[in-house]
Amino acid sequence: MNTIIEEIKELKKEKNAVILAHCYQNAEIDKVADFVGDSLYLSQQAAKTTADTIIFAGVFFMAQTAKILNPDKKVLLPRTESGCLMADMVNLEQLREFKSKYPNLPTVCYINSTAEVKSECDICCTSSNAIKIVKSLNAPEVLFLPDTYLGKWVEGQLGNVKVTTYPGYCPTHLRIKPEDIIDARRKYPEAKVLAHPECAQTVTKLADYVGSTTGIMKFAVESDAKQFIIATEKGVVDRLQRDYPEKEFILIKSNIICQNMKWNTLEDIYNSLKYEQYEINVDKNIAQKAIKCIDKMLEVSK
Repeated sequence: MNTIIEEIKELKKEKNAVILAHCYQNAEIDKVADFVGDSLYLSQQAAKTTADTIIFAGVFFMAQTAKILNPDKKVLLPRTESGCLMADMVNLEQLREFKSKYPNLPTVCYINSTAEVKSECDICCTSSNAIKIVKSLNAPEVLFLPDTYLGKWVEGQLGNVKVTTYPGYCPTHLRIKPEDIIDARRKYPEAKVLAHPECAQTVTKLADYVGSTTGIMKFAVESDAKQFIIATEKGVVDRLQRDYPEKEFILIKSNIICQNMKWNTLEDIYNSLKYEQYEINVDKNIAQKAIKCIDKMLEVSK
């Protein structure tokens, strides 16, 4: 493993490349990544990189977003299978149909969406900044897609904004059921339950803290508690266990794994750099529209 890590680092220097890795990736990727984090953090890093090439250890919509932010740079996705089931739940035609039912309402799209969908929405958001983004619109009602659970969680947090949601969801987070939380609390009565807002509301209502992957990790690090039940993708637990061995982190269920996020290996990163595969491109007209949606999010998130 050390040999391939050194080879990747040499190729990065040679090609002036940066590696961005989502924290749901296999933890081994961190050994070569320049930045590891959630979608907001990685979007911010993509927006300001001076690298010529961006390797995105994540899923397709993330690489698309990086390309939109960097039209003159080469953006590579190591494995083309790395899609997002939630993003695939809404296409341009479905978006237009959804908007036509609620004319003149501002439309917020979760970053887990295609470039085409972003091109016809007013502003983008991530789970880190969704509350702030919706609030920034100063509207009594907004449309939110594709994740109905994140949208309704935001509505519950704000209280004074109606969030009308598209019926999309994350299959990984929906595997977590209220009874899983109840059972885990019985087994670990001293543990804090930390959940992602992509979970069903019946789950988030039972949690001690609800937030993005970065939010969950920050809470766990700063909390005085020593034991945590983690209700989100396994990659978060892997990193917390590695970095904070003095605390205990319990994955809520063994199958809370996003297979699309787990495709990339160190060998894939190496091949992507060496052979410059697989390049992500976005239609220029689509990109010019989508960048407005993303830029607004980055501006509000400063």
